[in-house]
Amino acid sequence: MHSADGVIRELKSKARRDQLEGMAKFGMTSKGRLGVSVPDMRALAKKIGKNHNLALELWDTKIQEARMLASMIDEPEKVSERQLEEWVKDFDSWDVCDQTCMNLFEKTPYAWKKILEWSKREEEFVKRTAFAWIACLAWHDKKMEDKKFVEMLKVIEKASTDERNFVKKAVNWALRNIGKRNRNLNKEALKTARRIQKTDSKAARWIAADAIRELESPQTQKRLKG
Repeated sequence: MHSADGVIRELKSKARRDQLEGMAKFGMTSKGRLGVSVPDMRALAKKIGKNHNLALELWDTKIQEARMLASMIDEPEKVSERQLEEWVKDFDSWDVCDQTCMNLFEKTPYAWKKILEWSKREEEFVKRTAFAWIACLAWHDKKMEDKKFVEMLKVIEKASTDERNFVKKAVNWALRNIGKRNRNLNKEALKTARRIQKTDSKAARWIAADAIRELESPQTQKRLKG
């Protein structure tokens, strides 16, 4: 039986304070951070197993690594819309946002509904979450039909003029991941990127140029033809 206090002690035992400065340079919020690596968090999550109530307790500690660990051990079928809304408001670091999308949010049944809602929200990390969520689904959901991702390209295009760093990088990530799913979506993503490129926005031009570079690259094209 694992307690939140016990788990925090284990996290602190693996903390490397000397890593905090480097993490900050990569845009990871230093507030409430111990300096624990993701592999160490994953090893601890495997040891703990799935535990929804413990995940809720760990989230409430406000420790960044505890929150990422919470996303790893939570049980998607027990996650409510209310929990999603409460957790997304707490995001203040891109790694916690992305890990939570990857480990937990994408496995809940609320994905497409919340993506559409949050893509229109003004809060920087709430909006980032919508596009990180699209990127994760494009990466991991092998069964989803192309039509759904074509719809998401319209959402991406609307958000492409957001100049905020954490939003534009997630929009770009979502666009690139859709374009790497298969040849059809590669063509659709490139069409979207070229439209975005014509927009009078520095963020839009950066998003488009970076996506076109990767989606047209010989490596990507070779993989899609394979």
